[in-house]
Amino acid sequence: MKRRSSSEPVCDLCGKAGARIRRVSETHGRGKDLLVIENIPMVSCPCCGESYFTADTLHEIDRLKHHRRQLAVERAVEVLTLA
Repeated sequence: MKRRSSSEPVCDLCGKAGARIRRVSETHGRGKDLLVIENIPMVSCPCCGESYFTADTLHEIDRLKHHRRQLAVERAVEVLTLA
């Protein structure tokens, strides 16, 4: 996400001002290997409707996945399956 001189965020995809950061959660893996990463900054553009992660965010997600055993906190998670 770029910024104009007025510090207004600009969408990297459509180039229009007004992009916003929202925080999301993502799951990786399944079963015993399930990992949930919370509070991930995602860029959302109201002009073009696209949402994306920056390269820095993707690198951080990869780092967290690689070091998950040292960094993760175990929590119980309820899981439902559609029949």
